[in-house]
Amino acid sequence: MEVHRRSLLTTARPYLHVFSIFGLTPPPLFFARTLHRRRRGCLVAGYSCFSIAILLLVIYECYANIIALNRDLHQFHTEDFSKVMGSTQKILVVAITSCNQLNMLLNFGRLRHIYEEIAELEDQIDNAWRDLSGRRNWWSLRFRLAFAVALWMVVLVALVPRFTLAGLGPHLHWANKVFTEFILVMHQFKGSEYCLFVLLVYELILRVRHTLDQIYVELEDCDCRDRIQELCVALKRNQLMVGRIWKLVGEIATYFTISMMELFVYNGLTILHIVNWALIKSINPRDCCQYMRVGTCFLLLITIYLSCFYSELCIKAYNSIPRILQQMGCFPTAENYSMLKMGLREYSLQMQHLKLQFNCGGFFNINLKYFGGMVVTIFGYIIILVQFKIPVMEMKYRENINISEMTTGMLSL
Repeated sequence: MEVHRRSLLTTARPYLHVFSIFGLTPPPLFFARTLHRRRRGCLVAGYSCFSIAILLLVIYECYANIIALNRDLHQFHTEDFSKVMGSTQKILVVAITSCNQLNMLLNFGRLRHIYEEIAELEDQIDNAWRDLSGRRNWWSLRFRLAFAVALWMVVLVALVPRFTLAGLGPHLHWANKVFTEFILVMHQFKGSEYCLFVLLVYELILRVRHTLDQIYVELEDCDCRDRIQELCVALKRNQLMVGRIWKLVGEIATYFTISMMELFVYNGLTILHIVNWALIKSINPRDCCQYMRVGTCFLLLITIYLSCFYSELCIKAYNSIPRILQQMGCFPTAENYSMLKMGLREYSLQMQHLKLQFNCGGFFNINLKYFGGMVVTIFGYIIILVQFKIPVMEMKYRENINISEMTTGMLSL
């Protein structure tokens, strides 16, 4: 992953280092070509031990949280399916961490190929731009990543402990609470890592589209046959780069398939678990965590929303390319030069067949449409949960009132 100073990967490197500290992705140093093989082997072995330590920590904290959950449920006399739901939610944390470690191991070569492909595409786009006139009007990638990724990471670190610490209950040791908060933030950072790669692809698409816009501008008033031939070559090069971006998206989607599926399932199940726990504690007038639970649900939903939103943004930028080609086909130059006409037709056919999708193993596509469907599904399960729990909680409330009245009567005697 040797790239020049202004490269996309250099801008993304600080974020990748942060994700590697949380055990989500291998450190970028592992992919440096100048790194000595023996030193790379030592670093890989050390990071493997670090990843195993994180997995063991997650397993232990899962066990501690299940014990604390059972004590809370026994205290409130609600040992129904809440125990199954809570235990499943805790065990799913272990499954997510295990699959993430396994994914890093099995897809190490795929991740290397993704990095190399991003670097090569950026170099080709820059080389293609040198043959054209005009100025670049791109947003700073550093600013975009800071606003879209770093800001949300700071929000997660600041708000997740604030919203969830009090809800962990009194039966969990403070050290277990600290490690539990670390694990909760770690899993939400997986969505930020996915957003980082999507934004890198989005930057590549913007640059390719900007190059195509410049070809459009030069073709509009061009009558020189030699220059038109040069622009046809540039158009063909642009078409090949778009095809490589489409293939790159497929590689990124494959790499994140298991991780994103588990993140979506975990966040949805956690929201249901939070709602169920809120119903259980609704009989307690001194419960101070109701608003905290609402905030936690919003954080989980926003994490999913950002992943879908940036994927949708990338798809829209990709789908804007055929409109530019259609406008170029209306030029008189395209009618007079068969080479340009055939190039535009071939490019348009490619765009019709290569639809950009961030697909999770064929199960669903990550976009705003899926996010809307997921929200509707969660609300449907919440309605079912509320209808099932309200009669139970009313019975518990009456039992508590009877116990209180009996206690008061005995004290008066």
